[in-house]
Amino acid sequence: MPSARPSSVPALGLVLGSCVSLQLGAAGAAHLFDDVSPAGVSFLRLAVAAVVLGVLFRPRVRGWTAAQWRAAVVFGVTLAAMNGMFYEAIARIPLGVAVTIEFVGPLALSAVLTRRARDLVWVATAAAGVAALGLSSDDVGGRLDPWGVAFALGAGAFWAAYILASSRVARTVPGQGGLVVAAAVAAVALAPFGAADAVVVRDDASLLLLAVVTGLLASVVPYTLELAALRRLSPRPFGIMLSLEPAVAMLFGWLLLSQAVDALHVVAAGAVIAASLGSAVTAPEPPRPAGPPAPAP
Repeated sequence: MPSARPSSVPALGLVLGSCVSLQLGAAGAAHLFDDVSPAGVSFLRLAVAAVVLGVLFRPRVRGWTAAQWRAAVVFGVTLAAMNGMFYEAIARIPLGVAVTIEFVGPLALSAVLTRRARDLVWVATAAAGVAALGLSSDDVGGRLDPWGVAFALGAGAFWAAYILASSRVARTVPGQGGLVVAAAVAAVALAPFGAADAVVVRDDASLLLLAVVTGLLASVVPYTLELAALRRLSPRPFGIMLSLEPAVAMLFGWLLLSQAVDALHVVAAGAVIAASLGSAVTAPEPPRPAGPPAPAP
């Protein structure tokens, strides 16, 4: 039977599910920082993801082309850099503020890739919300840690690279094989920085459980959903839809980490969500596939 024509509405649902799962995982990771370094948490997160994804999907990579291997490896490197820098950031500054600063990356990518005048309206709306969220201080009213801000900016640059790399994997590698290989590459890339610190969890069942849950919520679920969304959307509308991230991070930072939220944050979150919904409603339908989808590995 012919494939159903994908629409932007289910894609928005996939991105929203990814945002919620990712920020729940980030909040869980913040509770590990008393016992494990940010690099160790990043390594644990991606190592758990690589193992779980490998068991679930067991990709057959023997027949991959050189181009498919390159795409998966580049995807893995961007995952490692984005995650490592993001966890260094949230160890120093509030979760919502870190994601707000980090979002500069996908927002800039959306602005570069846009080709219609109406898209600039959504980019500008999201930018206004992100700028408003970024006016806050840390959760105790002090000055933001400059290293935390720098790591968040670096994570944002690799977030933009992640969008492009994952989009390429979604187009060139069938099923979830590219994601499995990328998670393994990312874990190996972070091992020299975090593996030694991560071994502490093996002696504490509660820490080990929290590390596994963090890996599932912060990597397995969101990256699987995002790869599915990128098979329905181009990087531009996907990047704007990710403007939900600062609002979701602000909410979970408040609920789960007791980080301060004021009226400015609420207004800014409304602007960011409006930009995401506007992008979803006005995004053009992706073209109908020319043939049946490639079989999953």
